[in-house]
Amino acid sequence: MDIETFRAYCLSRKGVTESFPFDAHTLVFKVMGKMFALCALEKVPVFVNLKCDPDWALQLREAHDGRIYGAYHMSKTMWNSVEITQLPNDLVLRLVDHSYELVVKGLTKKLRTELEGL
Repeated sequence: MDIETFRAYCLSRKGVTESFPFDAHTLVFKVMGKMFALCALEKVPVFVNLKCDPDWALQLREAHDGRIYGAYHMSKTMWNSVEITQLPNDLVLRLVDHSYELVVKGLTKKLRTELEGL
């Protein structure tokens, strides 16, 4: 998957915004103000950080050694770095959905209600 496809998919999700809060090279996607994906645009190959259930994160790292690993500068328990150009598109999309859903699940009731109304 290329970065344009990844970006378009993230932005297609309800309530998602994109910004560069850290620097000019790190694109961040948030749902209702909470980060669910981060992409280092200057890195080759392209990788993204996605939130993940801790048990599944470990399974993914074992199954995709070198292509999915503990996220740099993030909690390695709940965040994976995923080399999106090296994995099947359907897996990348599933991981994006999973990250988005984990963040939505953690939103306050007020924010979830607001998201549902969008």
